[in-house]
Amino acid sequence: MSSYANPSPFFCGNRASSSSPATARRRSHLAFRPVRCVITTEEKSARVATVKNGSDSLVICRILNGMWQTSGGWGRIDRDDAVEAMLSYADAGLNTFDMADHYGPAEDLYGIFINRVRRERPPEFLEEIRGLTKWVPPPVKMTSDYVRDNINISRKRMDVASLDMLQFHWWDYSNTGYLDALKHLADLKEEGKIKTLALTNFDTERLHIILENGIPVVSNQVQHSVIDMRPQRKMAELCGLTGVQLITYGTVMGGLLSEKFLDVNLSIPFAGPSLNTPSLQKYKRMVDAWGNWGLFQTLLQTLKTVASKHGVSIPSVAVRYILNQASVAGSMVGVRLGLSEHIKDISAVFSLDLDEEDMNSITEVSMKGRDLLKVIGDCGDEYRRA
Repeated sequence: MSSYANPSPFFCGNRASSSSPATARRRSHLAFRPVRCVITTEEKSARVATVKNGSDSLVICRILNGMWQTSGGWGRIDRDDAVEAMLSYADAGLNTFDMADHYGPAEDLYGIFINRVRRERPPEFLEEIRGLTKWVPPPVKMTSDYVRDNINISRKRMDVASLDMLQFHWWDYSNTGYLDALKHLADLKEEGKIKTLALTNFDTERLHIILENGIPVVSNQVQHSVIDMRPQRKMAELCGLTGVQLITYGTVMGGLLSEKFLDVNLSIPFAGPSLNTPSLQKYKRMVDAWGNWGLFQTLLQTLKTVASKHGVSIPSVAVRYILNQASVAGSMVGVRLGLSEHIKDISAVFSLDLDEEDMNSITEVSMKGRDLLKVIGDCGDEYRRA
């Protein structure tokens, strides 16, 4: 890990490219030359968090680039354009990428990207790139060989000797094979094949059991947004006692928490943007569980008032609100690589300071909805209900 005592350079301008012909044609009029912007030590401290357990630790960007969107349903991903986009995010200091074994080509794209970084960026830049992945196995017997073989697949796809973070998911708590899997994963960590071990979508009870079994997990990735405050009800208390931190997803609800859906009446066909992606459809169901579209509009109006006060966007406020919550190390924002980008909006989060009035006004509307802990259950229970 490089020192954070000095400002860190990131490439922010044009650069040589080996992207697709389409990308090359779009950029052929540009003179490619690297332009560096400097992030000061103070700015860097606001951008990063350290997740740790004992001697295991990992520095991550507090806003993670979520790569679920590479798995299909958001538009066709061009490989070269996607990798070029990953470089743009990293150059802007958004250098932590979150993926999974089942997110289509996500791990393969990271492997291509990290090799571009190795060839085209200085060593200190490479040292700050993070690739977090997930393993979501079927409920079969968790032998040492089975676990090792699957982790080796991710290592090969991502082209790394050691995974920065392996986040483990388990479907059925009645099958305690998850403890066997985690113990084998801990062995692989000791061998240097995994740097940090983490969870995704585990509830508070099982997190407690895992920690009692001596498994050194550093974080739990869970759904957490202005309307889904379940992690603050039980999970955050255990995290506060144990030091385990939260990485959140669904924080901008697939784009529902944005100006695009403000003052939109979904009951009128074709009157506004369609819910045409898996994430928009998923989080519209969360809106329905929490309240209704009218109450959601009240929430968007409140977020817009706060956003206008600070000269930022609704998504920026939504992310900052969650980053301010207890035990939250970082929040995910999905990236549609090569199709669209939101670097400016997301970078604004780092300097956004919500005051007490801002936080209280958002909390007041959030609490008008149903208690999702009672409606759905604890973190991750939405994936395990019969």
